[in-house]
Amino acid sequence: MTGQSKPARLSPWGSAVAGATGAVLANSIVYPLDLVKTKLQVQVKQKDSDGTDEEEHYESTIDAITKIVEKEGLTGLYSGIAGSLLGVASTNFAYFYWYSVVRTLYMASNKTPKPPGTAIELSLGAVAGAVAQIFTIPVSVITTRQQTQPKSEKKSLLDTGREVVESEDGWSGLWRGLKASLILVVNPAITYGAYQRLKEVFFPGKNNLKPWEAFFLGAMSKALATIATQPLIVAKVGLQSRPPAARKGKPFKTFGEVMRYIIENEGVMSLFKGIGPQITKGLLVQGLLMMTKERMELFFLVLFASLQRVKKDKLKKAADVVADKAKTSLPATLK
Repeated sequence: MTGQSKPARLSPWGSAVAGATGAVLANSIVYPLDLVKTKLQVQVKQKDSDGTDEEEHYESTIDAITKIVEKEGLTGLYSGIAGSLLGVASTNFAYFYWYSVVRTLYMASNKTPKPPGTAIELSLGAVAGAVAQIFTIPVSVITTRQQTQPKSEKKSLLDTGREVVESEDGWSGLWRGLKASLILVVNPAITYGAYQRLKEVFFPGKNNLKPWEAFFLGAMSKALATIATQPLIVAKVGLQSRPPAARKGKPFKTFGEVMRYIIENEGVMSLFKGIGPQITKGLLVQGLLMMTKERMELFFLVLFASLQRVKKDKLKKAADVVADKAKTSLPATLK
């Protein structure tokens, strides 16, 4: 054989599986932070007639972790993890799959096929993210409900989903917060834009950054994107969770309504509650994904190659069996 063989590459489905698996591993490690930030974001201070809080409130991330462990034990920090990881896996799988679809369609529609520019790549990513949200947001709604259920009312994934459907707007209740989720697909675009701007500020004229420099810029740009979109994140969680006790079971209808309610009861700055664990989680997940991405792709590359070999061996054996049967069934004069 002449020349060097091309390096094996994962198919879009393989990349989607690898990406989803890496995301699940990363998010499972930082899940307690995800639970805590949800609890911080969903709480709205309300006073009863005696001037005391109707429900227990958490003052900070550490306070929330301490109180959850005291009341529910260490397992309380992993409440709703099954649904959360299912949501992470489905969202990432859907994103990678639909990104490959929309990118292929874009390339096919171009008369002069060439790699799309940065703006086009970001647009394709936003479209893929929006389509992925439409398919996967029900899992996000159910997970948010599970994370905010009192210990005495814990339900399974299916039972929580049934509760959402039966107690609110029917099946459409599973798509609560969809508008906010669709708007939040701009988060990566903000991250990338901030990254480029910060690169010009801190490392002007430098093209090849050192690993620590790239991580520094990535962390800062991710933090800025989170700060810019945090009010929408909080509103989305408010839409998907149970309504506050003061609303007597009346759910919010829009994320604008959630924002107004929070501002009236807690002030404007409460639109940024839970931002500490939100940023920390984002940075840790991003770092872990960067560390595991290549290894996960290599693992699946080897795995899929092995499965393909097994499949070929089985097909060969099946063909041999059929050939042997056909041979034995021939008349003696034809053998």
